[in-house]
Formats: sequence, structure tokens, C-alpha cells
Amino acid sequence: MNNWKIKRAEKGLRGEITVPPDKSISHRSVMFGAIAKGKYRITNFLRGDDCMSTLNAFRALGIDIRIEGDEVIVEGKGLRGLREPQGELYLGNSGTTMRVISGILAGQSFDVTLTGDDSLSGRPMGRIIEPLKLMGAGIESMRGGGQAPLIIKGAGPLRAIDYDLPVASAQVKSCVLSAGLYARGRTSVREPFQSRDHTERILEYLGADILRQGLFTAVTGEKEMTARDILVPGDISSAAFFMVAALIVKGSEIVLRNVGINPTRTGILHVLERMGGDIEIVDRYGDVEPAGDIRVRHSGLKGTVIDEGEIPLLIDEIPVLCVAASMARGETVINGIKELKVKETDRIMTVKAGLSAMGAELLEKDNDTLVISGGKERLDPASVNSFGDHRIAMSMAVASLVSGGESDIEGTACADVSYPGFLEDLNRLLGV
Repeated sequence: MNNWKIKRAEKGLRGEITVPPDKSISHRSVMFGAIAKGKYRITNFLRGDDCMSTLNAFRALGIDIRIEGDEVIVEGKGLRGLREPQGELYLGNSGTTMRVISGILAGQSFDVTLTGDDSLSGRPMGRIIEPLKLMGAGIESMRGGGQAPLIIKGAGPLRAIDYDLPVASAQVKSCVLSAGLYARGRTSVREPFQSRDHTERILEYLGADILRQGLFTAVTGEKEMTARDILVPGDISSAAFFMVAALIVKGSEIVLRNVGINPTRTGILHVLERMGGDIEIVDRYGDVEPAGDIRVRHSGLKGTVIDEGEIPLLIDEIPVLCVAASMARGETVINGIKELKVKETDRIMTVKAGLSAMGAELLEKDNDTLVISGGKERLDPASVNSFGDHRIAMSMAVASLVSGGESDIEGTACADVSYPGFLEDLNRLLGV
């Protein structure tokens, strides 16, 4: 279905669902397991478009990967087990795949070209090209301007570097650490703020020689890793849509099962609780990646201030957080929004376009701050566009639940990137 018609919710969301597997962890479970030695199983792998781009890329690189029921079985071949692909590696819309796999491919002995769709080809790749060149990698932007397609030429062993990230980016950090696996000596990365740490956790789990101290992470290269089975928890970024929906729709009480609660991803929980949200983790479990069941009840929300240092911990949740802010009493100020402008879309522009059409008040200041004036009893029904961005599509669906009628959201097939079955789960909780 390429368009959704979402009506105002006349009653609360009730019941429980299990959200899709975590996208970030699904990507990394294939990437790093494939360059470890041995057979392993990934349970609860996300089969969305982005993660399938990663899976298919490693198949093209000579890794035996098969899907059996709810498991993905991978035959890891070690650091030097990849082979030259038959042609270009097409990575669809997946920025994570392109940025992280570039670090792995920079250390190989063969050449490869990475391409993607129009959206991915417009996203900034200079931020990975710079550190990889410092490490001696042969990597170039075919179009110039630091954008895909990228050509990576086999350059032999890489040089270890100490790199200070100009922005807190888990993807760039992961790229440098990935390349560090192929470097002689110790490669280190220092962040200005904490970003998600899935790469560090999985590298530790697979036996890489890695050191972590606050915002500093280092890996010693040329050490083989051992493949181990991986269980992927549910994606808190996907759960966030239902958290906000339950908080703003009267009469709601839901339980979200098996949600990843890695401390570098729970910024959305802390902000919503600060806004007055009734959110409780009712059970905790997991090993390499912690998980839990989350209960959410309708709450009267109030505005808050989000600091720049919090953005990396909830960057994918900002669009739906803007929906919550539009229904909260008072003003919400979100600082440090520049990174949102270079996601699948300029998410500040696209969320402003959608919510403004529904009567919300959003003001951008100084190119790096977004101010949302809340206090709305309800939003206006409207026809809005997803702009091909999965998180915008689902955020607008949540906003539609508190509109005065029925809203039409155009271009919703993109939701399959991270949440196949989103509309079905929403209707289940609404009792439709």
C-alpha cells in the first residue's frame, strides 16, 4: 500500500505487540560476523529493505548466507575471506551499509564500487572518506563532492590512526573501527558526544582486541574474531512510534515486548519521561544487547529542552518526538539538529512540512535549533507526503491519530525499510 488513510483515534491504543528487530544491530550482525571465523546464527534478523541490502552485499562478497525460518545462518570467513564481487555493490537506501562496509572494504586486496539509490547518492560520504584516506585507503567519490558512488581500491594493510570525530556519528565511528581491524597497530576514535555503541559491543562479543573508556574507543588490528550466535532485540526506534501514540491518545495503555534498551539508544525514554510520560520497563533480559518489555500509558505531556549532546542518543526518534511536542503543554526546544538534515531526507524540512500542514507550530532558529509550540487539543486532518522517508511516514501516521478527522499520507511504501507491517500493528492496537 503506497498511501495510508489514518483516522482520528476515537478510543485508546490497547494491547501488546512485538516491534521489528533492531535495524542497527541486524546490519552489524551480518557485517562483523561475516569477517569472523565460523558458522553462526542470527535470530530475529530484520528483513527490511536496508538490512537486506547488507545481507545481499555480503553474499556478493562471497559469504554463504541462507535464511531458515526466523534465523539467518552465516558462514564467516575471517578478515581475509571476502572475494571481489562480480560487479558493483548496490546498497539501495542504506547509509549504514555504505558507511560501515567502506571501512571493511578499505582493508581488502581487491577493488569495488559502491552505489545506491538517488537518496543515498545525495548523502555525505566525505566524513568517511577523510579518515579512510588518512589510513592509506584508496577511496574516491565518483561524482566528486564526497557523494556516492564510491570507488574503493585494494590498498593492502592500512595505517592505524588516532581520529577525533568532528560530529558524534555511530556510522562514522563504526567505519573507522572497521578499517582498524585491518590496520597494523591500534586505531582509536574519540567522540564529542556519546553515540550508539552497537559496533563496540559486537566487536567485543566476537573477540576483537578493543578498549573502551568513555568517549574513547580503540581497536588493535589484524586479530581474527570468532563467530558467535546473535539474538537481535526489537528496535527502540520502531517502538518509539507506539510510545508516542499511546502517550498522546487518551485511554491508551500498551506493552511493547522485547525492545532493545541499550543505554546509548534510550534517549527517547528519558526525554518522554521528562515530558511527563508514564513509561515503565516491566522486565529486563538479554546479554550482548540488553532488552526489556515497556509499558506505556496515556499521559499529559509538557514541553522540554533537548540538548545537543542528547541528539546522538535519539537521532532517529526526533520526527516522532516532534509529534509528541506538538501535543505537549508549552514549548519544546531541540538543539543540535544539523545531523537531521543529512538523513534519508532533510528531516527538519520534511517533519516541518507534514506537521505544519496539520496545524502544528514549528520554528527553526540559527539552522541548528527547532522550537515546537505545543498545547494543541488536536491537529488538523491533512494530506501530507512522506518524501520517501520511512520515519516521516510513520510519524505522520501517529500525528493523524490526534487530528480532527482523516489524514492521507502519501508514499508510505518506504515504511518497509525499517517496519514492514507497521500499519497492521497500529490497527491491531486500535482494535480495527
